[in-house]
Amino acid sequence: MIDLKSDGHIHTSRCHHAVGSMEDYVQVALARGLEKIVFLEHLEVGIRYFECTWLEPADFDDYFQEGRFLQKKYHNRIEIGLGVEVGFNPDGVDQILALLAQYPFERIGLSYHFMEVDGGHHNLVSRKATNIEALGRIGVDEVVRRYFATMLEAVTVIPGDVVCHLDAVMRYHPELRFTEENNRQIRAILQTMAEKEMALEVNASGVRMEIRREPFPARWIVEQALSMNIPLIAGSDAHRPEDVGRIEMLGE
Repeated sequence: MIDLKSDGHIHTSRCHHAVGSMEDYVQVALARGLEKIVFLEHLEVGIRYFECTWLEPADFDDYFQEGRFLQKKYHNRIEIGLGVEVGFNPDGVDQILALLAQYPFERIGLSYHFMEVDGGHHNLVSRKATNIEALGRIGVDEVVRRYFATMLEAVTVIPGDVVCHLDAVMRYHPELRFTEENNRQIRAILQTMAEKEMALEVNASGVRMEIRREPFPARWIVEQALSMNIPLIAGSDAHRPEDVGRIEMLGE
């Protein structure tokens, strides 16, 4: 049902909020007996935020150069995929599509990290008080509604292969809840994914969160995806080399 020998969601220091080189992650993956890893470096466009937590377009040249070197170096020991995690911006669709066409990404993951608030953007999946407070002023229910509406647009207009941490919206907000409207939105997203033959990521990063203790997305969403014959992809969402292979917890 899900391949636990493959970790399909890995970041490196290139994104400015992870640590370690690409080869650091490869070596840990080998030590843990993985057969395949996929780097899924962050791509954002048009985001007005106080720090950069993604690769700039020019960074992908170096990313592919180093990645191809590692593919050759370790070709008989582990499969290495070079992908991208597209943080959707509804105002930047043309730019996103142009950048995706520029590079031969093996896997395109879709997510939504930054919501526009008062002329700037705030990080939906951040634990920082400035983000939680700004988004909270809009209202948790409204932020969640907008999040899933925007994710539906993302899977509709971007040629993605997999949706990442589908229900991770405001994952650190103490008042987070999903309404029946949100459940209908999620089902619409899954239906569109099924029609476009996209996969759903089962993201292990939530397992170690004290306020979560389960993967992203929730079990009922995974079960709904399976009923629609949507394939599952395991991902650690590693931001440190030692996080690689954290997907083993998905088998518990």
